[in-house]
Amino acid sequence: MPQSLSHNEGVSTDNTPDSGDAKNLRIKLVLLGDSGVGKSCIVLRFVRGQFDASSKVTVGASFLSQTVTLQDTTVKFEIWDTAGQERYASLAPLYYRGASAATVVYDITNVESFQKAKFWVKELQKHGSPGIVMALVGNKADLRVDRAVNVEEAQAYADQNGMFFIETSAKTADNINELFESIARRLPRGPGTTPKRVAPHGRG
Repeated sequence: MPQSLSHNEGVSTDNTPDSGDAKNLRIKLVLLGDSGVGKSCIVLRFVRGQFDASSKVTVGASFLSQTVTLQDTTVKFEIWDTAGQERYASLAPLYYRGASAATVVYDITNVESFQKAKFWVKELQKHGSPGIVMALVGNKADLRVDRAVNVEEAQAYADQNGMFFIETSAKTADNINELFESIARRLPRGPGTTPKRVAPHGRG
């Protein structure tokens, strides 16, 4: 994962969809997951259309933003990419507190990373915002030949926990845009609304 792409010292907790304009939303999104699963690579591919196989581990957290335009809504994602190492775990609540959306990432070739993803899901359920939109993301789908976590298991876990599931590849860009578009479709559109429930895009 790349080193801090654009590091911010302060952490904003004002992530609610922007003030009454249902057609222009500003959303705080946090990425969580074990070190090395490709969180920063997903962000870099989405924001800059780039992939760096030699990227370095994120230190602390990094911040980038990108806009998704749907048919009737423009969503600006303010993306916090957290470090996956254990020594930074205590800092994660600073970044996911107040987030409207969370992407929990694991590596489809690494069972341990899937177990760590489950830990982050539980943390979000305990301490995350009410109604937070959560995605379970199996990254490195280009390495299917080395798969250690099967699709059915991940899909079942996502269903049980009110998440949507998708497999991605930051290397090939497979399902990267679809991931963020799916999150955007599920976001509340105004006061008192609830996220839309739509079928997930392909699983990679």
